[in-house]
Amino acid sequence: MISLSAPEVPVPAPAEPGRTVTPTEHRAAAVDRAATAGPLAVLGVPGKVNLDYAATAPCARAAADAVAELLPWYGSVHRGAGALSRRSTLAYERARQCVADFLGVRPDDSVVFTRNTTDALNLLARSLPPGCRVVTFASEHHANLLPWPAGTVRLPVPGSAAEAVRAVDAALRELRRGSGGGAPVLVAVTGASNVTGECWPVAELARVAHRHGARIALDAAQLAPHAVLDIATLAVDYVAVSGHKLYAPFGIGVLAGRADWLDAAAPYLAGGGATLAVGAATHDVRWVDGSARHEAGTPNLLGAVALAAVCTALGEADRAALYAREQSLLARLRSGLAALPDVLELRTFDDAAPRVGIVSFVVAGRDSAAVATELARRWQLGLRDGLFCAHPLARRLLAEAAARSGRRDLPPTALRASIGLGSTPAHVDRLLTALATLG
Repeated sequence: MISLSAPEVPVPAPAEPGRTVTPTEHRAAAVDRAATAGPLAVLGVPGKVNLDYAATAPCARAAADAVAELLPWYGSVHRGAGALSRRSTLAYERARQCVADFLGVRPDDSVVFTRNTTDALNLLARSLPPGCRVVTFASEHHANLLPWPAGTVRLPVPGSAAEAVRAVDAALRELRRGSGGGAPVLVAVTGASNVTGECWPVAELARVAHRHGARIALDAAQLAPHAVLDIATLAVDYVAVSGHKLYAPFGIGVLAGRADWLDAAAPYLAGGGATLAVGAATHDVRWVDGSARHEAGTPNLLGAVALAAVCTALGEADRAALYAREQSLLARLRSGLAALPDVLELRTFDDAAPRVGIVSFVVAGRDSAAVATELARRWQLGLRDGLFCAHPLARRLLAEAAARSGRRDLPPTALRASIGLGSTPAHVDRLLTALATLG
């Protein structure tokens, strides 16, 4: 399930002389150590502060160690009888099971390895049954906006989670009325916005979709690194994630979900590994069912193993405590930004909406790209600037920020700070200090 209300675990402060450290502080200190050591430690360059986790998270030690351990045994997958091939095949399929466990997939679901979330959603778009209609929002990342076929219903950006649920309900009712209820329908939504970090009401949207006989696909690229994700509990039909958002930057992604549409579709790639038999005639081909149907060619073994290692490490960690630690950093960041007179945060929902560790903002009167360059050069801070591959949403939020504030000097693009396992209070404070002293 998605945990969005973790218990309060404060960031620990040094104990005063003579004062006994409480069990809660001991636990918080252990969580802090886990974020800087062990399998969930992230690799980085001393002195450089990475606040761009939403674009690509740094590599976790678990991923790097798993790849290093496997490299001497690296061989072909599913295609050999030698020791290297057998070891590699076992590692690949074990990785698939680890990822399946991490995502909470159902026993009859398929877990297909892809390149990233974009690739996974394009695979799903190619696998839609004939006549399938898609419902999505204008607030989606381009990966969940562009792959869908003509006739897709693109709903306006909602002002609240409840409004999003009502909009999907109304759209599905209209589609069912227009088609007589027979055409398949897919609702495609994000779990957490890559622009604002705001979490969407996934479970409620799934209930609405299923009540109308539709399926639902979840873009969990930004949600999975920050909160517990369980497909079965959420009752979503498909989920797409990226390894490079999940501390495993080795070119891997996943599409997991209902097998029937995937098994009925033409293979995403035509080639070796996806076939049962190939005859002499041009179209004399029998394709396999299951995950291999869409994984033709030599698979990304190292990417799969790296992702599985991180999934295992996260599965063994205290996710509630990690979540609470991140929420403490996020609150520190948002309150600090709010205190700066020329800084405006972008948001879709209200200030109290649940969020993961992503904040987009503008500095009035300052070009966002120039600010990002100055932060990198003078303060060794890495942020993202631009429209974040979500142009319709980012442009709308920029316009709304201008309307709310009455400022006419907002730039046409924004800045985004995003945090994760390796982030610390000192990183947040460096950013706030830098913004407060911009030249």
